Amino acid sequence: MANTLLVCGYGPGVSTAVAERFGREGFAVALVARDAKRLDAGVAALAAKNIKAVAFPTDLADTSAAAALPRRVREALGPVSVIHWNAYAGAAGDLLAAGAPEIHAALDIAVTNLLATVSAALPDLKAADKPAVLVTNGAFGKIAAPLDAVAVKLKSMGLAIANAAKDKLVGILSARLAGDGVYVGQVMIAGTIKGSAWDQGNANLDASAVAERFWSLYTARRDIRAEIG
Repeated sequence: MANTLLVCGYGPGVSTAVAERFGREGFAVALVARDAKRLDAGVAALAAKNIKAVAFPTDLADTSAAAALPRRVREALGPVSVIHWNAYAGAAGDLLAAGAPEIHAALDIAVTNLLATVSAALPDLKAADKPAVLVTNGAFGKIAAPLDAVAVKLKSMGLAIANAAKDKLVGILSARLAGDGVYVGQVMIAGTIKGSAWDQGNANLDASAVAERFWSLYTARRDIRAEIG
């Protein structure tokens, strides 16, 4: 049975590189984001590299939509073998000025809707040969006073809280799913990806290096956390 990679939060940078890296290994790729034009361009770019891909325009802030993804992907490409969660929300930049909906938005994408997608895909993952949940995270999630100060300065407080919660979730999911043979791994990015939305001309990391780290984690299936940057 062919392997299928579900990329949640597709865009320029890490998710594009991961789609290409796994696609080179024979994975079909499901691309998920809100922007249909971006997805169509991604499908075309992958097709040019002989990688089968299908677009699934979806708002990953919507829990029911996130939970419905594995079924939609299964119908179009077959069972989900690997989930790559690359989605994040920049909401609640100032936690004390943000309302509850903004804070929920940041945490829903980082935790609630990641869990909804994994739960819905679990039957597929359990039946796959080398199932995995791969999570992109950022260094704002680390518990360190200097990073906290930077998160405040850059008004990325909601993102920092969400990243910290996501880091903990990776460990818990790894322990919870180990008995089912589902590998869970995270790459924490301590830098800026060239060509990404965060790149202001001084980015220091290549997306392909992050994708290679994900591939190494996936194939080795030992360490659950890696950092790059």
